Amino acid sequence: MSSSKLEIEQTAGESHQKQPGAVNAEIAGGKEPETASDEGGPKNDQDFAAAEQYKNQGNDLLKTKEFTKAIDMYTKAIDLYPNSAIYYANRSLAHLRQESFGYALQDGVSAVKADPGYLKGYYRRAAAHMSLGKFKQALCDFEFVAKCRPNDKDAKLKFTECTKIVKMRAFERAIAVDKPEKTLAEMYRDMENINIEDDYNGPQLEDGKVTLQFMKDLMEHYKGQKRLHRKFAYKILCEIDTYMRAQPSLVDITVQDEEKFTICGDIHGQFYDLMNIFDINGLPSEKNPYLFNGDFVDRGSFSVECIFTLFGFKLLYPNHFFLSRGNHESINMNQMYGFTGEVTAKYTSAMADIFTQVFNWLPLCHCINQKILVMHGGLFSSDNVTLDNIRRIERNCQPPEEGLMCELLWSDPQQWMGRGPSKRGVGIQFGPDITESFCKLNNLDYIIRSHEVKDMGYEVAHNGQCITVFSAPNYCDTMGNMGAFITITGNDLKPNYKSFEAVVSNALNVINNHLLNNVFVCFSHIPMSSRWHMPTA
Repeated sequence: MSSSKLEIEQTAGESHQKQPGAVNAEIAGGKEPETASDEGGPKNDQDFAAAEQYKNQGNDLLKTKEFTKAIDMYTKAIDLYPNSAIYYANRSLAHLRQESFGYALQDGVSAVKADPGYLKGYYRRAAAHMSLGKFKQALCDFEFVAKCRPNDKDAKLKFTECTKIVKMRAFERAIAVDKPEKTLAEMYRDMENINIEDDYNGPQLEDGKVTLQFMKDLMEHYKGQKRLHRKFAYKILCEIDTYMRAQPSLVDITVQDEEKFTICGDIHGQFYDLMNIFDINGLPSEKNPYLFNGDFVDRGSFSVECIFTLFGFKLLYPNHFFLSRGNHESINMNQMYGFTGEVTAKYTSAMADIFTQVFNWLPLCHCINQKILVMHGGLFSSDNVTLDNIRRIERNCQPPEEGLMCELLWSDPQQWMGRGPSKRGVGIQFGPDITESFCKLNNLDYIIRSHEVKDMGYEVAHNGQCITVFSAPNYCDTMGNMGAFITITGNDLKPNYKSFEAVVSNALNVINNHLLNNVFVCFSHIPMSSRWHMPTA
């Protein structure tokens, strides 16, 4: 049975587990959907029956990946029966599936509060904390579950792996020393001495430089699921590191009057969908410029192929190909959602560390013709933020948990006015009035952001002033969404939208994982609450 199917059955098989010696339905369950207890129960039997019906409908929707509808059903059940830990835990899982980690954490907390003896509440709370990078908090809950279920292998595994992460991070802090940062070229001067094996028949840099022919050869090489030689991979990383260090945090782009310009959203390691964008819209060139708006890696099985393709085009066309940092260009996300493990499996753990340094230097946003601001996440918790404030951000770091940089990478729009807490637990949510005020203050027409799956690959909100574009169709091989990209011209900044379907089947990811002998985890096929351990080669 697949891990995804197993977790769905767990949800369907909820039961109150208060006896430490009882069968562990909390984690490995497979019972029929249960009914809730009478403690703090509904007003009458009719309400109870209706609440159970809503819960069961939610479970069915969860199985078919209709997470928003499932959340609606669980919410209706909670409205009728607000003291059921089961309903909160189920809704927490649906929120985790949608990456709404903040909401998932709230429901995990509510499940524990409703019934301190219901172990799945602790399990869900730990999952949300892990997804937010709060490993110590997660460890407390995993330890509690493991003690209550000492014979449960899954509980023990989660506790063991979370313990490893906490200890590893403590060790990294202990050995860290302040020293001048070196460029990658300075750190890897012996790179030129790497030998190229006689049997290597892949693309090669010409005099150490990226050329159009190299890029065409590289993409064909990758389509055949072959690897770029490590010598050229290191060289590309060194060159991109040197280039990005000289870039500002906010890059200004000028698009000439008749020139087409393309903006793409999240790619998430879906290499064949990236190739489809180029098939539909043309290869990047000086006459066909692109901006990719963050989250190039994680989730999909081909993040290495995506990032080297994007970095290669950036080096080939530095003034006509642009890359913004996303929230997944960070060490926490890469360790949890697959990129670190993939790089380690395909190259080395040292290269994974190099990517962390390179990602720190990616620009945070771009401004097109002084009228369109493009960032990965969204707007800010403070009023009166100007473009100059953004330009002054010191970005060479891991994303902080608050402030302008955090919000540029993590925030989301909301339909209602004002600001609200983030459903993700990081950043904020901002309404139409916030977008309007920001655009007016900075003399912008509108903003473009990514960061969220949309059914058609894009969404126009806030009276046309906030546009979301997401370019990873059928995200995680489960969502069924289309991808999209946006085109504009310099003399007409009106956005034009092109949606497209996924071209990759699940079989490609399965084949890729098989070829790698399972050395790295393809997180697009692992339930959210299991995406915490990254085995290394």
